[in-house]
Amino acid sequence: MSGGDMAKPLLGHRSMEGDPSIMPAAGRTIGVLGSGDFARSLAIRLVCSGFKVVVGSRNPKRKAGLFPSAAEVTFQADAVKKTDVIFVAVFREHYSTLCDLADVLVGKILVDVSNNTEVNHHKESNAEYLASLFPACTVVKGFNVVSAWTLQSGARDGNKQVLICSNNQEAKRTVAEIAQVMGFTPVDMGCMSSACEIENIPLRLLPAWKIPIFLALGLFLCFFTYNLIRQVIHPYIREQKNKLYKIPIEVVNTTLPCVAYVMLSLVYLPGVLAACSQLYYGTKYRRFPDWLDQWLQHRKQIGLLSFFCAALHAVYSLCLPMRRSHRYQLIETAVKQAVEKKMNIWVEEEVWRMEIYISVGIIALGLLSLLAITSLPSIANSLNWREFSFIQSTLGFIALVISTLHTLTYGWSRAFDENQYKFYLPPTYTLTLLVPCTVILAKVIFSLPCIQQRLLRIRRGWEKGRYVKFVLPSAMGEYSSGETSSNV
Repeated sequence: MSGGDMAKPLLGHRSMEGDPSIMPAAGRTIGVLGSGDFARSLAIRLVCSGFKVVVGSRNPKRKAGLFPSAAEVTFQADAVKKTDVIFVAVFREHYSTLCDLADVLVGKILVDVSNNTEVNHHKESNAEYLASLFPACTVVKGFNVVSAWTLQSGARDGNKQVLICSNNQEAKRTVAEIAQVMGFTPVDMGCMSSACEIENIPLRLLPAWKIPIFLALGLFLCFFTYNLIRQVIHPYIREQKNKLYKIPIEVVNTTLPCVAYVMLSLVYLPGVLAACSQLYYGTKYRRFPDWLDQWLQHRKQIGLLSFFCAALHAVYSLCLPMRRSHRYQLIETAVKQAVEKKMNIWVEEEVWRMEIYISVGIIALGLLSLLAITSLPSIANSLNWREFSFIQSTLGFIALVISTLHTLTYGWSRAFDENQYKFYLPPTYTLTLLVPCTVILAKVIFSLPCIQQRLLRIRRGWEKGRYVKFVLPSAMGEYSSGETSSNV
């Protein structure tokens, strides 16, 4: 495989020069034990980063063609003798095959890059197990959170962080030095006891998304059941009409905007609750409850799921005229109009309502798209804090207001039509307005000068009941100091 762009340092030498404790390591010889996908990708990345690579294999003649020509492929014992830093790229169950190399491994640094197939599959981590087999070696856990694809494509196409832990500080510094030259960002995770947690990280499937996904699924099921009762079950029981055909498109399309709208309001509701807590206790140093703290940490994921549901709603809406049932309804309406000899069914109010409804919906979706795009790390890193806060906070609140207008224009005056109450159940959109309108009302109240100033003072460190010094201008133009209680 050709080096190409991989030969170019991805992070440059600035990060190395910024840390005087890490010295350049390019040019040193690195050993790799193993000939699997990860070992091959690791050897390629090391060669392109300027290292001399010696690969140890049990069958070097057969495996030599799999590695770059600049890497030396030899027997394991010969590879170990030629370097002091060795990447152990073999599975845990094959560690015992390396025991024959115990004598030549004495004093070497072994970098364990392995992972398990299950979280906490073994009582001890793979790195600790490797250290127990080779007590005369220094074991460092690292590079297990980096995929083979990232190694070949470069750190810019994957996570740049390399988590490292070991009981030997000098060994950690050496591996961190290698990681930086390869274009990655080493992160010191402490002693070897952290290896178990590091090995569990690649096995966890979207850990920050579990609560938001369950929340979205719960809302979807609730609204879907509610709409199913109103749109399918009610006409079947009251009018004996079979409208099961509405389930795949219409019922789902009525449910998706409800979920998107409520999820968007749930992004800003915890901020309202946090502000209420700070105003009530008069301090920003009181810890929020765990449920509120977790809620605040999951706002990004909740917002992205809101955008996902809104985008699906837009696609489903575009597909509504494509249904065969819709064509039948158009023909039926045309026939009925011809029988009744109606020449014009234009309703000015309905036309304007739908025009405004669609226009406002497009604007809301556009703002949600902007929020979603700026949530991506690559985009967020290019914005300063004020820009990011303006987009996520100010424009996000505007998106919530416009989404509310979109919902209100959809409902129009139908909330006061008794025919819309199926089984005495109110229209779905009236239920979705509860949380968003609460958030909007709270935001308006917090924008009042008297409350806004107090909240701003609290967030700048002011505390209720605390005595602070202040300065008063004297009659002579000078300043005199005094004390007062901050709750005055």
